[in-house]
Amino acid sequence: MNRPRIVIADDHRIVAEGLRSLLEPEFELVEIVADGAEMVGAARRLAPDVIVADITMPRLNGLEALDQLRSLNCTAKVIFLTMHKDATYAARALHAGAAGFVLKHSASSELVTAIRDSLIGKTYVTPALADSLKEWSPSRLGNAAGDVSDLTPRQREVIQLFAEGRSAKEVAKSLHISTRTAENHKARIMKLLGLSTTADLFQYCLRHKLIGPE
Repeated sequence: MNRPRIVIADDHRIVAEGLRSLLEPEFELVEIVADGAEMVGAARRLAPDVIVADITMPRLNGLEALDQLRSLNCTAKVIFLTMHKDATYAARALHAGAAGFVLKHSASSELVTAIRDSLIGKTYVTPALADSLKEWSPSRLGNAAGDVSDLTPRQREVIQLFAEGRSAKEVAKSLHISTRTAENHKARIMKLLGLSTTADLFQYCLRHKLIGPE
């Protein structure tokens, strides 16, 4: 009988290797990747049954990567394994279609169970957050904005340049990307942070010390 195929997405190699030893007795670990973009690529190439992913990763964070997978009709179950002990993250992850939410310090006792549950169509939430999630309604989730810690290093570069008043063309030239890519980055960041205008973006960056006062 074929073992379920797993991809691990985590930019901390030591964590990923620890997960390898935890999972390999029962599952087939087909690849370890270090960022959200590689996670999407591995899902498309390898068609794993389950992806175990961190939320905070370079290039694309885990939630953005999950959004891309769902838009591509990828059927892999995504379980987030994270240090974020916050019901906000769990609620957003589950709303986006995650099959599980496990805290890293509980991985040894919960992750295998979460994977097993996902393979039979169940959703696993770490008991540490289960009670807190009962308070989350869809309307409250819709108003929950992301946080600076959700941003990848590239997104921080983009947000700083736009907040400094640069045009999309100038941002693109500075970062050696296309104007369209710069605009797409800005749109995703503003959606993630719950911002509506460039003025909101400027004030947000000022409050969080991403840029200095004029």
